[in-house]
Amino acid sequence: MSKILDPTLHARNGSDTIAGSNAIRATRVRYGIMAMLFFMTAMNYADRSTLSITGAAIQQTFGISSITLGYMFSAFAWTYVLAQIPGGKLLDRYGSKRVYAISLGLWSITTFTMGFVIGLPAAAAVAALFILRIIIGLVEAPAFPANSRVVATWFPAAERGTTAALFTSSSYFAKIVFAPLMGWITQMYGWQYVYMLMGVLGIVMTLVWVKVIYAPREHPRMNKAELDYIIDGGAVVDMDSPENTQRKKGEQGSVNTWPCIREILGNRMMVGIFLGQYCVTTLTYFFLTWFPIYLVQDRGMSILKAGFIAAIPAIAGFIGGVLGGVVSDHLLKRGMSLSAARKIPLVLGMLLSTTMIICNYIQLEWLVVAIMALSFFGKGFGAMGWGVMSDVVPKEASGLAGSLFNGFGNIAGIVTPIIIGYLVSGAGNFSFALVFIAAHAVGAILCYLVLVGKIQRLVLKNSVVGAQ
Repeated sequence: MSKILDPTLHARNGSDTIAGSNAIRATRVRYGIMAMLFFMTAMNYADRSTLSITGAAIQQTFGISSITLGYMFSAFAWTYVLAQIPGGKLLDRYGSKRVYAISLGLWSITTFTMGFVIGLPAAAAVAALFILRIIIGLVEAPAFPANSRVVATWFPAAERGTTAALFTSSSYFAKIVFAPLMGWITQMYGWQYVYMLMGVLGIVMTLVWVKVIYAPREHPRMNKAELDYIIDGGAVVDMDSPENTQRKKGEQGSVNTWPCIREILGNRMMVGIFLGQYCVTTLTYFFLTWFPIYLVQDRGMSILKAGFIAAIPAIAGFIGGVLGGVVSDHLLKRGMSLSAARKIPLVLGMLLSTTMIICNYIQLEWLVVAIMALSFFGKGFGAMGWGVMSDVVPKEASGLAGSLFNGFGNIAGIVTPIIIGYLVSGAGNFSFALVFIAAHAVGAILCYLVLVGKIQRLVLKNSVVGAQ
């Protein structure tokens, strides 16, 4: 059986200074790391959402159906899910900095390439877009497990909810910033230039990441007071140290991959978290893929207007996402249990997300936008999954556990776009699609209240090499 430890340690007092008359004020280097995670994840989501903004224009260019577009949306997730375990093993072997940099560089180059299919015959262009989306899913696979590793490495337990919520909420920031820009570029110049721009921006972010990211003990601007503070708060600071990432297979403290996977999947808490993430990610993929097309097809907006209008609910989602993490960490600092502090925002947020069904019964455009904004806010507020993973991942296999979590969640990326495509094609509108999405918000609540139980650090016993 797996054992579990409480990760919070001494983090609940919220202090980050050394006690005593000669107190040394801690540096705040971790906040720079937080900012990098935010912007890197924003680029990740911006690249994923390019097809949602340009999808209506691509449909017109090549004459494809809603069902075909649904399969194109899902193509990303096919390899993204399959590559999660290999991606996690790469992270545990080589560390977050190198693997993340290579991942971002490759997906940016592939995104740039998508802009050049415009001159191909329709069938060849659609096939090329499909294949390139598959490649992007493959090379993006390590990104979110890397985020989880960095959060567990750099942040005490009482700050992980906020940090994870911040990088999760960057999906909304990407919509706020890039959806209007992509809509404008598509309207004024053509959809192909959206992909070229995002590819170039991704290469720039790759260079910035390589320049500024370090393991905690190696950061040149971090002082001992901050290091002691995050260690006392439960940060696993040596997770990405060179000696850890260069560990050879079979050395004591490493894990056997498949026994490790079986041990993780045999833990009820972990299974509940994984299934809950699948439900939450179903909402994410609706917002990332079909939502702008919903505005165009069901609400009669132009592509340019839909790009700007989509930013309004995204602002609400961003605020909700950040606020959910802040509230969770505040509850933890006030002495509430880790389980309650993580579950309360999730339940409240998912309940708010179900309000999108009301849009099936109203016609006023401003009211539809307002209700979708409330639903986006709820989805952001309740998206606690990555914060929970930073609390529970076993330190010997954080990349692998994060990859399993991300893989389970992103099965929704395969299923959701295709099912919505069929629902929209069959009904001629999005009415059944909104019910389908809202039902998954209820599913997330049930997973956390019924299956997950107490949220605590998982400690592997049966799959660690050299364990007694």
